[in-house]
Amino acid sequence: MTKKQIVIPVLILLFLLAGTALAIIFGSGYRFGFGANGPVVSGTGLLVATSSPDGAQVLINGHLTTATDNTINLSPGEYDVKIYKDGYFPWEKKIQIKQQVVSKADALLFPTAPKLESITNTGVTDPVLDPTGTKLAYDVASQSALKNGVYVLDMTARPILTFQSASTQIVNDTVNLFSMAQLKWSPDSKQILATVSDLNSSTTYLLDPTQLNQSPQDVTETIQTVNAAWDKLKADKEKAQLDSLVKPLRNVVEKDFKILEWSDDETKILYEASESATIPTIINPPLVGTDSTPQTRTIQKGKVYVYDIKEDRNYKILDSLPAKTSENAPLPLMFYPDSKHLVYVHDSKIDMMEYDGGNVTTVYAGPFVDGYVFPWPDATKLVILTNLGNSSLTPNLYTISLQ
Repeated sequence: MTKKQIVIPVLILLFLLAGTALAIIFGSGYRFGFGANGPVVSGTGLLVATSSPDGAQVLINGHLTTATDNTINLSPGEYDVKIYKDGYFPWEKKIQIKQQVVSKADALLFPTAPKLESITNTGVTDPVLDPTGTKLAYDVASQSALKNGVYVLDMTARPILTFQSASTQIVNDTVNLFSMAQLKWSPDSKQILATVSDLNSSTTYLLDPTQLNQSPQDVTETIQTVNAAWDKLKADKEKAQLDSLVKPLRNVVEKDFKILEWSDDETKILYEASESATIPTIINPPLVGTDSTPQTRTIQKGKVYVYDIKEDRNYKILDSLPAKTSENAPLPLMFYPDSKHLVYVHDSKIDMMEYDGGNVTTVYAGPFVDGYVFPWPDATKLVILTNLGNSSLTPNLYTISLQ
């Protein structure tokens, strides 16, 4: 074998090894450049920019850099990231870029002119959301006796030709005065208690929310037994959620958290601090590529926070939780079904914000009744109770599109 026959394969092998090494270095975020003293290799981080809807502009420190659904190499440091699309509120965040770490800018953009659409036209009072967040029970009192009564709106029904067709009457006023009933869902969403009151007494009935109840079951004399069974269902679910936590975290949650709500994917807890305390480090060493929004691990009694279980990070949201406007109204601060955002109802307006408290956006500031705001389960819209500012009309349910 000649020397030439040996050298050529060796050179090819060295070329392939060098190319592979350069590809690995490039894929790890390193970039080649020229400094004052000659060629330099510098480490970078990756920013993955996405948006819904897509096709939005991405500005880095005020400079138009790319469009969403793209990956950008940036030198380590803090950047002002803005994602913008015509017809939508802008999304802005300070994001820390670290060497060889992938950071995310995931923007849900809300329309500046959301579509308002009627769900009901019969007049609605006291809507109550079930524990699964998929059904609304409500009273109708402004129609004939056959049409008055209790209805259930299934927000997951497919297909929905009209929103009105998704509502089912489960009891009418030919039985009793159900159009003025106080409604309460069971913890498993399989039953409804309807309490009908007059000047002298009250009667409580147990209803099946899936069909018309021709002869509702009177449980007035056994209501304590029903409530005890429901309390057990609720306690069992809460215990199962707590048991899913690692012991050090469970000890903190049980002692210092007044849980307001779990996110739908059960990876985050919205809570009011029941005591002032410091949350210990649960994940050590900390995860890389987590949310770069500053967190606080020292909590103060009465203030409202969100704890992210997967990333072991804690964010302050509010100094205090506003009071509910009525017994059946939902919490004025609640998780959106995507588990990444919160709905905040206050001062006659509806705000959306990220779970870390960032990007607060007022999506609706029109009239609505007594804080009755409910998220649609597929995270595309909100439901409100409103008469559109006309006091002579009985309020109805409307959707506010957030897409």
